[in-house]
Amino acid sequence: SFIYGDNGQPFQRVAPETHLPITQVDFTQQPEAQREAAAMAWLEVAMDRPFSLTQDRLIRVSLLHLSEEQHILLIVLHHIIADGWSADILFREMSALYTAFAAGRPSPLPPLPIQYADFAAWQRSWLQGDVLQEQIDYWQDALAGAPSVLTLPTDRPRPPVQSFAGAIYDSHIPAPQVRALKQLTQEENVTLFMTLLASFQLLLARYTQQDDIVVGSPIANRHHAEIEGLIGFFVNMLVLRTQFTGSPTFRDLLTQVRQMTLGAYAHQDIPFEK
Repeated sequence: SFIYGDNGQPFQRVAPETHLPITQVDFTQQPEAQREAAAMAWLEVAMDRPFSLTQDRLIRVSLLHLSEEQHILLIVLHHIIADGWSADILFREMSALYTAFAAGRPSPLPPLPIQYADFAAWQRSWLQGDVLQEQIDYWQDALAGAPSVLTLPTDRPRPPVQSFAGAIYDSHIPAPQVRALKQLTQEENVTLFMTLLASFQLLLARYTQQDDIVVGSPIANRHHAEIEGLIGFFVNMLVLRTQFTGSPTFRDLLTQVRQMTLGAYAHQDIPFEK
């Protein structure tokens, strides 16, 4: 049987690859006190090794033997074949399989109705012609005249070549403020994401003195039930633009952000690079 998409066209079935080589590394011959450090050093090198998209398998699996009872399984995937949603699926299914196989039972996982390649083939056949043009028209209109650079005041000049080096900053919002945010969210008929996005964009507008703020936000892009359990790269980047001309109130700002995000969600299928 075929799984049918929104346009009535079936997903085409594509045969999956069934065998995956596993690199096994034995650390049991090293002194016990040095094994863990040696394994960690090996892992660092293995995780940093780049992929060739044209020549390599885009998933690498290694099994490190530290002792008869202690092993480390390393799975390295290129982002082009898996997203954050996929990681949860992978860990959940591996746990189910490990538990079953350790007890001598067969796989408890039901067969997948489709594979990622099936979805990719269907998406390519669907996202063309009038469907593709309507999505492109929306984004060209939504982003017409948008600024290409956010002029944040910094303590150093922008480098001539972008490095994409980043970091993580953790911050906690006190419980009373969270309750107030949720109350405002309900009063204005928006989501908490919309309220926080509006706050973040307002903060950027104040810092930069710009009245046109563009923020990128990832979206899962899994709005077909058949693909919710698939491992693959479905995530897409949405460009969320908010304008501050006319000194809007924060409630006016929330109304604009709500309309803008809902429009973006309705046109989320077109790949970001287009």
